[in-house]
Amino acid sequence: MKITRLETLFVRPRWVFLKMHTDEGLVGWGEPIVEGWSRTTAMAVEEMGRYLIGQDPRRIEHHWQALYRGAFYRGGPVLCSALSGIEQAMWDILGKSLGVPVHQLLGGAVRDRIRIYCHVGGTDADSYAQSGRAGVERGFNAVKTGLFGAVRFVESPAFVEEAVRRMAALREGVGDSVDIGIDFHGRVQPAMAIQLCKALEPYRPMFVEEPCLPENVDAMVTIARSTSIPIATGERLFTKWGFREVLEKQAAAILQPDVSHAGGILEVCKIAAMAETYFAAIAPHCPLGPISLAAGLQVDACTPNFLCQEHVCLGEGYLKQPFVVKDGHVDVPTGPGLGIEVDEEALQEHVCDGGWENPRLWHEDGSVADW
Repeated sequence: MKITRLETLFVRPRWVFLKMHTDEGLVGWGEPIVEGWSRTTAMAVEEMGRYLIGQDPRRIEHHWQALYRGAFYRGGPVLCSALSGIEQAMWDILGKSLGVPVHQLLGGAVRDRIRIYCHVGGTDADSYAQSGRAGVERGFNAVKTGLFGAVRFVESPAFVEEAVRRMAALREGVGDSVDIGIDFHGRVQPAMAIQLCKALEPYRPMFVEEPCLPENVDAMVTIARSTSIPIATGERLFTKWGFREVLEKQAAAILQPDVSHAGGILEVCKIAAMAETYFAAIAPHCPLGPISLAAGLQVDACTPNFLCQEHVCLGEGYLKQPFVVKDGHVDVPTGPGLGIEVDEEALQEHVCDGGWENPRLWHEDGSVADW
């Protein structure tokens, strides 16, 4: 079997889908995307195709090593995300060629269903409560939220109190049996993050995600040791090497590798295995499309230290059989490969030119804020 073509599709709202063609008629799907850099990532896929065309797609690890190590420059969001989508598509082809789901090739399922969480939020305490209740009514027993936008180096007591009001309303809205993750989005400096975590501790969050940017692991260690809330990070880290220091210094209790950024399915499995030796869990990041979600679910199915899966799209309008949430979970996929069938006819309604950009945040004085 040989790879004959790598076809990329720009898909609304902000995704890139990859369709890998072979000379035996099998196709594999992946999702190689850096949010806001769709065209750049698609070009990286095309350039990796210079090596891939004519290769057997079932030699997944070999091709991963060749693409990651063989071009001198390694890592980073663009190269790793392009490689991630390619790797997903190769696993999809391998599973389809053998008639089994990917997780069966990675040791088999260790659970019968996969816990999944949704996003909630608002503009004031009342809307946070309403949004949380709506999430529970949709069948979720875990949610994630952000409590603020731009954050100054040191914020006022009123800022902290408003974050607490929103969290208190959300907790009251969903009840104590629902887990709440809070995303600081790397917008907060360490000293301010410590203040916020202390104020939010009474509401028992499931985790605080990216309490500060991940570039300085020691700063995250300081935050982690200052609070009883589990710290989560990983959406902006790439490959097993990017997670090494976080684990060694115990900067986070929950790792959030993204199967479309961190290196693909097998690489996230390796990261999860590393985390297991430090008694850390994984909660894969996925604010992306249904192909990325499908790839993440294959990892979740066979990972003992899995906690919860992020998602924003269950596949309606993109997959012939979207995922279904029941009691806060989706069933372990049983179909071959990634376990999905892309609805290519419906997909045409979402195809676009790839021109989407990330929004930007600004402080009140006009300076740039971290988004």
